[in-house]
Amino acid sequence: MGPVEFPLWLRISHYINILFLGLLIRSGIEILAAHPRLYWNEGCTPKSEWLKFTKKEVPTAGGEIYTAHDDEVSAPSWLALPGHKNLGLGRHWHGISTTFWILNGVIYVTLLFATGEWRRLIPTSWDIFPRAAHTLAGYLTFQIPPASDFHPYDPLQQLTYAAVVFLLGPFLILTGAAMSPAIAARFPWYLRLFGGRQRARSLHFLGLIAFILFTIGHTILVLLVRFQDNITNIVLGRSTADFGLAVSIAVIALLIVVAIYAWTTWYSLRHKRRMQIALDTIENPIRKIFFHSLSSAQHYPETAISPYLWVNGAPPTTDESAEFIQLAGNDFRDWRLSVEGLVQQPLTLTLEDLRALPREEQTTLHNCVQGWSGIAKWSGVPLSKILERCQPLPEARYVLFLSYGLDQFTYGDKPRQPFYEVIDLELANHHQTILAYDLNDKPLPLAHGAPLRLRVETQLGYKMVKYIRSIQLIADYRTIGEGQGGSREDTMFYGRGAEI
Repeated sequence: MGPVEFPLWLRISHYINILFLGLLIRSGIEILAAHPRLYWNEGCTPKSEWLKFTKKEVPTAGGEIYTAHDDEVSAPSWLALPGHKNLGLGRHWHGISTTFWILNGVIYVTLLFATGEWRRLIPTSWDIFPRAAHTLAGYLTFQIPPASDFHPYDPLQQLTYAAVVFLLGPFLILTGAAMSPAIAARFPWYLRLFGGRQRARSLHFLGLIAFILFTIGHTILVLLVRFQDNITNIVLGRSTADFGLAVSIAVIALLIVVAIYAWTTWYSLRHKRRMQIALDTIENPIRKIFFHSLSSAQHYPETAISPYLWVNGAPPTTDESAEFIQLAGNDFRDWRLSVEGLVQQPLTLTLEDLRALPREEQTTLHNCVQGWSGIAKWSGVPLSKILERCQPLPEARYVLFLSYGLDQFTYGDKPRQPFYEVIDLELANHHQTILAYDLNDKPLPLAHGAPLRLRVETQLGYKMVKYIRSIQLIADYRTIGEGQGGSREDTMFYGRGAEI
């Protein structure tokens, strides 16, 4: 037997990369399907998208509310993970796959330099570019480079692999991070590096296309150019190894990957709650360590305010809350906000009472879980001022917001329940966590949550309850609803934390 040309750690990391890259692509398609439009502008103005994967048109007639959920498309399960409008689980899978894909990459790069393997991957001379161009010309004319060009890669392979590992991979990580509301809120300058969140989202998509094209081209060349050497090197580490054994192991390994893809889809759709809890158990500690303590520092100029702001969730109807319809018909003059629960001083506040409290104005970027965004000026009272007045008891750990509306979806044929969300006291006391009553210097419109809505600028939009009815201080969110920390978490299997 000849010497090992590809060490075991390299071959294992290559296999792991195949597995998690597939999970990333499929779950990414699920996320894209939730808002199948790509923009170069931050406000996601309808008809300004440069690419869309839907035939739906946003109605322009006045008074008609077209929500982001109306725009969602259903991706098939053979393509998306898990498919069929399951954004919550798709996000869980994307987050977990990202974590392990990055971890695998870090280990790979560390060992690459620790063992000296980098010398075979990273070009050390500028002449790699003309040699790679010459090799490309040969491939385009169906000429296979001579064996002497492979050390172990030909110049084009070496240049391409180095670019994928050290440029394309980090590019996807950096553009992905730009879509985190916690990072966008704490470090507004970071988004400016990419020209805004939507440009980062579009660039992230283009990076995905580049990875897909690379994978297709890489696979074709492995199969057509020196296949026996390639497969024995990839599987057994040496070109002189048993070809039949290498092919057998490769086929079995790929079948295992396909089986994992099939199982993740089947189990996710069949056991949604179990999968939500299992994935969130892994994801939640990572999210809390790196993102939860970030507070918002953003304040965009008013000239950046978006001309259009999507809505997600229609106002309550008569069937949902006749009381709300009556209050809205009277311009909410009879509306009252109750603050109760684990507090020393329960409160009942009118809109006039709230307007008399210290006012916070902030022009910030709204990040929807479905992918769209928009900049708007929000005005209201800091939630911390309300907490100061009601004086939470020592056992109070969370703030529960109840809406006049009902949840949009149900789980297990259960009846619709009042929409709610829960945040912890750390988020509640962030400087830019406010109860907003004005939007762009005008009273909050009905479509955007009148008379009062929550703004938590480090979170995705589904945590920002609209049509607020009451606030309660509680000790444990697990006793509320299905125990997952919010209506979207209960019925759509989102994560309780929404920083990413």
